[in-house]
Amino acid sequence: MSNKCAPEPSEIHQLFSNSDPDDVWERAVDIVRYINPEHDFAHLRATFDDVVHLFRGEYPGYASIATPYHDLSHTLSVFICAIRLMHGVHVSGTPLKQLEMTSIMMAALLHDVGYAQLSGSATGTGAQYTKTHVTRSVQFMQQYAVEHNFPHDLTFALEFLLQSTDHMKGFANIDFPDERMRMLGQIVSTADLVGQMADRLYLEKLMFLYVEFKESSIGNYINIHDLMRKTFTFYEHTLLKLDNELGGMVDKLPHHFKEWLEVEHNYYVESIEKNIAYLNEVIAQGESGFENKLKRGEVVSKVHKQFDVE
Repeated sequence: MSNKCAPEPSEIHQLFSNSDPDDVWERAVDIVRYINPEHDFAHLRATFDDVVHLFRGEYPGYASIATPYHDLSHTLSVFICAIRLMHGVHVSGTPLKQLEMTSIMMAALLHDVGYAQLSGSATGTGAQYTKTHVTRSVQFMQQYAVEHNFPHDLTFALEFLLQSTDHMKGFANIDFPDERMRMLGQIVSTADLVGQMADRLYLEKLMFLYVEFKESSIGNYINIHDLMRKTFTFYEHTLLKLDNELGGMVDKLPHHFKEWLEVEHNYYVESIEKNIAYLNEVIAQGESGFENKLKRGEVVSKVHKQFDVE
């Protein structure tokens, strides 16, 4: 834990650098052990490794997960955001039990495994399962839980927490067994939304999201510029969802940063606001020039080399 009153820009940048699984795991363990030094990582560590293997095509019986937007980095971003958020909830006056913490972290890890395809039968990127990927994630989890002897309470919780990431179904339509489980679902769902939108490459990665939406016939977007323009509406709807259905859980993040970096900032919200502000500049360039404003991560060149897009 840092003792500095004001983090360096490089530290803030590192908050959203989640491409290295080993680095993300180390940061996760530090936070969890700070909450509970005796936390049992057995199931979590094994699942973390298996999810990494699944994305990379190293999990027995499965091809690599090839969805360009919902990739391993996305899952790791949601995972570490969920941990920071549950720490914020914990220190703000709502202590979390070990099973609850494990359930939150496991749900973050498994929430997109529904894009996976069996070896030898993979077609496209897997994005064709966008509308059903949460159901498929639950099914994968249920089988995985049997194979790895998950306790019943963990499997039961994961069924609801994975559903909380189904933004098409709607959080309000999930029949949680009690308010405590609903709160855990709010943490996971918030992390899924905030974790991806705070990514420093979020605007560039919208090009990948367009590829997935096109493959799954979602949205009827004319082109990438059209999706980016309509992202403003998605942002407005997301703000309402975060404040209402998800109980303002996002406001617990400053409690984490105050404890961890000794500065009471919501760096996730600040990063999202910067992305949306810059989106105005991107859109203003028009359909023929907006890509000139998207220079991070060589995403633009990757999109045009790998996919047929407009």
